[in-house]
Amino acid sequence: MITALIGSVSFFAVAIFYILLAMGLPYGDFAMGGKYKIMPKQMRVACAISVFIQLIAIIFILQTGNVISIDALNTIAKGVCYFFAFYLIVNTIMNVLSKSKKEKLVMTPLSFLTAICFLITAMNG
Repeated sequence: MITALIGSVSFFAVAIFYILLAMGLPYGDFAMGGKYKIMPKQMRVACAISVFIQLIAIIFILQTGNVISIDALNTIAKGVCYFFAFYLIVNTIMNVLSKSKKEKLVMTPLSFLTAICFLITAMNG
């Protein structure tokens, strides 16, 4: 399903971005309200944990969209996609309310696109 592919690619891009943040690169003005240009050590840990969660979400959207097949995930994949759709809609709202102009311009549409992909994939999965 095309929405599963688009959603997984967009979330993978976000995961790469969060890896860069976790490594201490100066892209913090695009994330978490733009408060820090370089994430403090505790925030870097949060970024690294976020990457792990994003990669799990990618597996679930690909499973629900029938791009991959992991039998053990069949019973929960659709529900997990609905969860991430809801989470990403909330995330989109938070990005819109961000004080960071960069976060608003870049992360808001990316989060919204990914939310829609998770939602459509869950509805059709």
